[in-house]
Amino acid sequence: MHFTLVFKALSDGTRRQILRMLAKGDLSAGEIAQRFALSRPSNSHHLNVLKRAGLVQDLRRGQHVAYSLNTTVFQELLGWLFEMMDAQEREGSR
Repeated sequence: MHFTLVFKALSDGTRRQILRMLAKGDLSAGEIAQRFALSRPSNSHHLNVLKRAGLVQDLRRGQHVAYSLNTTVFQELLGWLFEMMDAQEREGSR
């Protein structure tokens, strides 16, 4: 996983809000766009950034695509953050 892509994706407030929405359940691109009054190109851009970062995955359901949260990436990110905190604590105790 490339944390650079994850941090870039998380740097935008709209994308963070999309992630909060997906934490409550899968949504289609149209459902996401309606909640933000986003244009199709803007909505697609945000979803593509989130997909490239691995934070969301798209699942085809017939003619529609549903987006869901990929919690694995969040677990990896939290693991990395805890490692950094642990390393800092060990360094501080020397």
